[in-house]
Amino acid sequence: MEPNVEVAGISAAPITKWMSERVPGLTAPLSFELITGGLSNLTYRLEDAAGGRWVLRRPPLGHVLATAHDMGREHRIISALAPTAVPVAPLVGFCDDLSVNGAPFYVMENVDGIIARDVAAATSMPTAGRQAAGENLINVLGSIHEVDIDAVGLSDLGRRESYVERQLARWHKQWEATKDSEVPVIEELHARLISSVPTQGPATIVHGDYRLDNCILNPDGSIAAVLDWELCTLGDPLADVGLMLVYWTEADDAVSIGLPQGSTVEGFSSRQELLTMYAARTGRDLSDIGYYVALGYWKLACILQGVLVRYRAGAMGTAATDDDPFTSQVAALGEAGMAALQGKIGSRHG
Repeated sequence: MEPNVEVAGISAAPITKWMSERVPGLTAPLSFELITGGLSNLTYRLEDAAGGRWVLRRPPLGHVLATAHDMGREHRIISALAPTAVPVAPLVGFCDDLSVNGAPFYVMENVDGIIARDVAAATSMPTAGRQAAGENLINVLGSIHEVDIDAVGLSDLGRRESYVERQLARWHKQWEATKDSEVPVIEELHARLISSVPTQGPATIVHGDYRLDNCILNPDGSIAAVLDWELCTLGDPLADVGLMLVYWTEADDAVSIGLPQGSTVEGFSSRQELLTMYAARTGRDLSDIGYYVALGYWKLACILQGVLVRYRAGAMGTAATDDDPFTSQVAALGEAGMAALQGKIGSRHG
């Protein structure tokens, strides 16, 4: 039996050799499957002939921004967090030898559980698990934000000051580099965000993309592992809270923005309950949270615009089609961000 060689972005034989040198008892050949749902780095499930399973992460197939998709950096962050209270997947190793797969990659052990991205997955959880998931999500976010940056060796992960200003500059640069049409609401939202940056407290680790469907849940609602650390840096922890609320949809939200719908299932906490739990867990002042939600919508719009360009070029591991899933979402995200600045936190705008 030969390894699966038909998966875009995977050089099966060299990866199998690399894995065999690091995983005792691996039974070749390996099969490879692209895991759908990711909007940036490509994620694959690997399985050997004996049923052993792992997960491989690599950059998209097309041209990407120089500062994005750093596999070594992502591997380093997960390694540093492994001994902390933050649940992360155990690592197999990192490869920067381009002769193996044409791009850097790293491999983690597979963590079983539920990714509650859609209604079907969320409904598979018992009601008690759904009720517990919100509190566990907040507890883990609190653990991320209280990691001793210096003690875990991440003091040089990023600058600690002016995080919001740096985010506004970074993602606006990406917006300018990838936009292929004018979207006035995105420019207006950017201008309003620049003019009203809140006072930022002491820097913490910031996940950068923290949300329910970037966590693997156990049926009881506990978190088995937090995924997708590629945007992690040091900065203002409230940015994580704002983006988490962007992705935490409720049953009466508009769905045209295209956000995950898992948290709409009965039993999950409301956004306000999440905020109350985070304030109690951390003691932080959330009076400016509408700003951070708006920042999250704007950042997501900029990211989706970059994804849109790569999607059209076929860089997401699948061929682009005429049914473009992202085009209509960018402006809607901008409108939701404008509403958040006025205290309307949610996605009832579309």
